[in-house]
Amino acid sequence: MSSPLKVDALFAGQPQPLGPRGAPSSIVKSAVSQLTVHLDCTDEDQQSNKKLHGGPEKVLHQFSPLHYFTLRKHFPDGEFEPGSIGENISVDGMDDATVYIGDVWKFGEVVLQVSAPRAPCSKISQRFNIKNLDRFVGERGITGWYYRVLETGVISVGDSVTLVSREDDTVNVHTLMRCAHTKTDVELATKLSHLAIIDDEWRDKCARISRKG
Repeated sequence: MSSPLKVDALFAGQPQPLGPRGAPSSIVKSAVSQLTVHLDCTDEDQQSNKKLHGGPEKVLHQFSPLHYFTLRKHFPDGEFEPGSIGENISVDGMDDATVYIGDVWKFGEVVLQVSAPRAPCSKISQRFNIKNLDRFVGERGITGWYYRVLETGVISVGDSVTLVSREDDTVNVHTLMRCAHTKTDVELATKLSHLAIIDDEWRDKCARISRKG
């Protein structure tokens, strides 16, 4: 019998200069004991680029601690530890292959819905000073995912995590991310472009792959 899921760690950050141009980024985060979650933000974490991060569809980012083993294996000189890729939530037992778009999860008193994969950007490469690291995580579909908030409240380290509901017609985060990033599986892209549970941005990505095929 598998162990119950729980919040292993929470992380929050504030904007600070990153990369050669010193553009503000909040990818560098520190461990916190709780996150106070509202419909479009948290009190503890502040996103720098509201166009790409944050807002009602990207309030929180979760990344599987399992993927840090992959990163350490391929990039042994990188300092990869939970929280270092910019996630807010770490839960052992949840990953991109077992979490599906549209999933509703309860974290303590807070209810969240998986909205979309995290699209990897150059800030990941700049954070670790590893060229094309963002491409690496995208191609392997280990980018993590974003949540929208259904019920606000406080998430604390140690809170129980339970799956409330899952759509019948959906796709896991790993499959959607790899399809959109590698752009080679036209048949799958066509199928995904018609899934209502996927948001417009990601359905459009899949539709463009389908048309090119």
